[in-house]
Amino acid sequence: MADEAGSDSKKGKKKISYTGAWAEAKKIVWDARWRLALGSILLLVSRLAGMVLPASTKYIGDEVLGKGRYELLTYIAMAIGIATLIQASTSFALSQILGVAAQRAITEMRKRVQTHIERLPITYFDSTQSGQLISRIMNDAEGIRNLVGTGLGQILGSLVTATISIGVLFYLNWQLTLATLAVIAVFGGVLLYALKLLRPIFRERGEITAEVTGRLGESLGGIRIVKAYTAEKREELSFARGAHRLFRNVAKSVTGVSAINSFASLVIGAVAVAMIIIGGNAIQQQTMTLGDFLMYISFTFLLALPVVELAAIGTQVTEALAGLDRIREVMAMPTETEEDAKRNPLPEPNGDIEFEKVEFEYEKDVPVLKGISFISEAGTTTALVGSSGSGKSTILSLVLNFIQPTNGVIRIDGKDLQTIRLRDYRRHLGVVLQDNFLFDGTILENIRFSNPEASFEDVKQVCRIANADEFIEKFMNVGSVPPVSAMYPSSLVRIKL
Repeated sequence: MADEAGSDSKKGKKKISYTGAWAEAKKIVWDARWRLALGSILLLVSRLAGMVLPASTKYIGDEVLGKGRYELLTYIAMAIGIATLIQASTSFALSQILGVAAQRAITEMRKRVQTHIERLPITYFDSTQSGQLISRIMNDAEGIRNLVGTGLGQILGSLVTATISIGVLFYLNWQLTLATLAVIAVFGGVLLYALKLLRPIFRERGEITAEVTGRLGESLGGIRIVKAYTAEKREELSFARGAHRLFRNVAKSVTGVSAINSFASLVIGAVAVAMIIIGGNAIQQQTMTLGDFLMYISFTFLLALPVVELAAIGTQVTEALAGLDRIREVMAMPTETEEDAKRNPLPEPNGDIEFEKVEFEYEKDVPVLKGISFISEAGTTTALVGSSGSGKSTILSLVLNFIQPTNGVIRIDGKDLQTIRLRDYRRHLGVVLQDNFLFDGTILENIRFSNPEASFEDVKQVCRIANADEFIEKFMNVGSVPPVSAMYPSSLVRIKL
C-alpha cells in the first residue's frame, strides 16, 4: 500500500521585514538584563583599568624623561601592574557571566523553537525537510551568543572606551581630534551600509545550509533506496551543487567582511598620518609637550581598537539577526495547540467513526477522494481495499486528523472531528503506519512510547495482541517475556527490529 503525498509547493521570494528580529533581539536582551547589568559594571571597571597604561605615557614622557624624575618609574610600574591584574580578573569574570547568559539564551531559544515546531500541523512537515527544521532549531539559535554574550559586551566596552578616549583626545588637542573623528565618521557610514548589504547574505547562508542539510538527511535516511537504484552518483552531484552554493555565499560574505576590515585599516592609517602631521606641528609650536603627544598616540590607538572591534562584531550581530529572522518565520506559524484552544474537549470516546461525503485533494482540482461515506462502529474491524494510490492512506490520515477534508464531514461519536480538541482525541488512538519507525532504544522503550507509565503486564498484553510476543521471546533467547530489568542490560535489545 503506497502513501499518497501532495506535491511540494514552491515558495516565491518575498521581501522580509526585520522589525520582528529586532523585537526578538530586544526580548532576549531584556530576559538577560540582570546578568548584562552586572557584566556592564565589570566591563566599565575593566576598561577603566585598561586606560592606566596609555595614561602613564604622559608622566613617563614629561616627568621621567623630561625632568629626570626616575624615582616615579617604580610607582608607575606598580600602578600599571595593579591595573593589569584588575583588567585580567574582570575580563575573566565578564566572559563567565556573559558566556553563561549567552548559553542559557541559546538553550531557551532552542527549546522554544523545538516546542513550537513539534506542535505544527503535519502538512508543514510534509512540505519541509527534517534537516531544515533541525537547522532552524540548532544552528539559527547559535547566533544569539553575539547578542547577550561576549559580542554585546565587546560592543558596550568599545563604546565606553571610545567615549573616554575621545574626551581625553579633545582635552589634549581638539583640532587633531576633530580631524580624527571626521575620518572615523566616514568609516561609520561605510560600516552601516556594508552591514545592510551583508545581512541578506547571512540570511541566505542559513537557508542554503538548511537545504543542504535537509537533502543530506534524506539521502542518508533513504540509503537503501539510493543503493537499490545505484543513485549514489546522483546524490553526490546533488550534494556537490548545494555545497558549492554554500561556498559561493560564504566567499561573498568573506569578501564583504574582508573589505570592512581593510577599510578599517585604512582609517587607522589615515588617523596616524593626521596625528603625525598635526601633532608634530603642535610639538614644534610648543602647544603640546612630548608627554602629551605620547599620551595622544596611546589614546588614539585605544580609540582605533574599538573601531576595528565594532566592524568585526557588527557582522556577527548581523548574522545573529539573520538567524532570528528565520526563527521568527517559524514561530509565527499557528500550532495545533493554538487551534485546540478554540475547540471542544472530548470525554471518554466510544469509538464510532463516520465519513459523510468526504472529499480531499492534495492539489487544487486534482481530487484524491470523492464522496466517501461509511460508518465504522466501535468494536468492529473496517478493511479498506483498493489499488495503490486509491486513497487508503489518505483516509487513515483523515481519521488521524493529519489532514482535513476539502468537503464533507468526519464524525467521532456523532461529533464533527474539526470541533474536537486534537490532544484529547489522539490520546485514545493507537496506530501502526505502513512505514514503521523505531526510536533508538530498547524494545520496551519503543512499545511504551505512547504511554511510558504502562505496566509490564500491559506491555505483555500488547505484545500478544500484535503477535509480537513469540518473536520478542526468541529475540531475547529466553523461554518467556523477560522481566523489565532484563530488557535493558543486553546489547541485543538495542538493535532496531
